[in-house]
This record gives sequence, C-alpha cells and structure tokens, in this order.
Amino acid sequence: MMQLTTSFAAAFDLTEVGARHWRARIDDSWRGWAGPHGGVLAALTVEAARRTAGEDIPVRACDLHFLGRPGLGELTLRAEHHPVGRSSHVVEVRMEQQEQTVAAATVTLGRDGESAVPARGGRPAPDVARPETSARFRLPTEIVPAAAHFDIRPVAGPLPLTGSDEASMTAWIALTDTAPPADTTPSTDTTPSTDTTLPLDPVTLAVLADALPPGIFPTLTAPIAVPTVSLSMHLHTGEFDRDSPFALVRAANAGTASGWSIDETDLWDTRGRLLATARQSRRVLG
Repeated sequence: MMQLTTSFAAAFDLTEVGARHWRARIDDSWRGWAGPHGGVLAALTVEAARRTAGEDIPVRACDLHFLGRPGLGELTLRAEHHPVGRSSHVVEVRMEQQEQTVAAATVTLGRDGESAVPARGGRPAPDVARPETSARFRLPTEIVPAAAHFDIRPVAGPLPLTGSDEASMTAWIALTDTAPPADTTPSTDTTPSTDTTLPLDPVTLAVLADALPPGIFPTLTAPIAVPTVSLSMHLHTGEFDRDSPFALVRAANAGTASGWSIDETDLWDTRGRLLATARQSRRVLG
C-alpha cells in the first residue's frame, strides 16, 4: 500500500519531467469503484496548478471534468498558465494516459486583497461531537480500496446503505497512511490516531471533498455504481489550521433523476470555519 507522508507530491511520486509537465503514479490502494479515486485526480490538478502559478498564491477554485476513463498507474499532467490582472491566475491542467486526455481541470488562484465589504463566515458548522470523541467507521475496502486511506468518524445523519429517508452524511475525516481493518460498522475506538496524516490545505481538501460515498447511498440498501462526471470545489479561505488534520465533511444529495445525481459538500475545520464547498454531477448506473 502506498504510504502517505506529509508531502502529497511524494505520496503519488509527482515528478516534474518538463516545463509545466509532470508525471504521477496512482497505485491500487487508491482505487475507487472502477478506477482512481476522483478526489485524488482533482488534488493532483490542484497541485500542478499551484506549482505553475506559485505555491504562495491561494487556490480559489477547481473545476474538473472527466473526458475519458482514467486508469491506475502512470499518468501525466500538462499545465497552461493564464495570468489575469495583478492578482488572479487561471491554470488549465490536462491529465493524460496513453496519449489520451482523460480529464481536464481549470484551477483559479488569487492573492488576498483589500475590500470595503465586511467578511462573512459562510454557513456555520453543525453542532456535533469532536473528532477525538467520535467512533471510527470502516468503509469496506474490498469494494473501495481507497477507503483505507480515510479516518472517518460519523457524527450526524444516517450511515451508507441503511435505507434511510435522509440523503446526507456528516463525518470528521482525515487522510491517514494506515489501512484499518475492513468493517462496515462503527468501531468503539475513539483514541487519538497515531497514523501519519496530511495537513489540511487545498490539495487535501480536494481529496476529502470526495471521501464520503455518493449522497444517495444512505437511502439504498445495496451499493451501485455512481461515478463522478464533473467535480467543482470552491475555497473560502487561504489559511488553514495545522493543529488538526480533520475536516468536518457534510455531503448531501441535492437531487437525483433520469440517471443523474447531484451532490453538494461542505467542509469545515475543527474551529468551525467553512473551508470549502464542492459539487459533483454523477451518473447513476443502477
């Protein structure tokens, strides 16, 4: 299993092979339903954009579209940089495998600026138990191996595949380097994790935005394929708490009809700050 470290780039062997041109590798431990975890692919495009525009420029948004069927193994990323004015940058990132473009992302970055408009905190975090007092939940890694990389601690809403009337889930989630034993029920272990975790930043948030199952899963009693067609994420801040790797993630299904499903996700830190919002369009293949 690929070991996560404090460097996202090192975890996926992201290597520069030319001007604005990188190679990365995704192993089987990051497999989702039928290919690489979608959040990881989004995160790789964010990392490529940061390296292109400058790592000190805050990421503001990522808009990813799948143009093919990505596979595990080696892939390449090619970036095109578009400075916009004095403070904004747009970076287009193409992801290729076997000389075919399988995904494309537009990443927006921008420096902080002065404004006469008062700051607003956005949607408040729900009042839930802290991650250190919440039980861990084991998603079945035999179905989704990438679940082994997530420390998931549900705190509100139903669990997946419970036949609930509510199509939403809320959990604390951190990226971890140790695969927990496969189990589909909450454990009683609430001790602090000693696993190596990645800190919260725009790259890890892209992964966490896609960490929970599809929003309709609590309403089902058996899993079906619901692949992502497009994923967008918008950042509310460029400052991140380094004291805890956990983000409070609330994923809700906004609507499902005619074989398509839309999920909306909010992510807060342990201080209650809204860090990012995300939206996914999915195909329902079942």
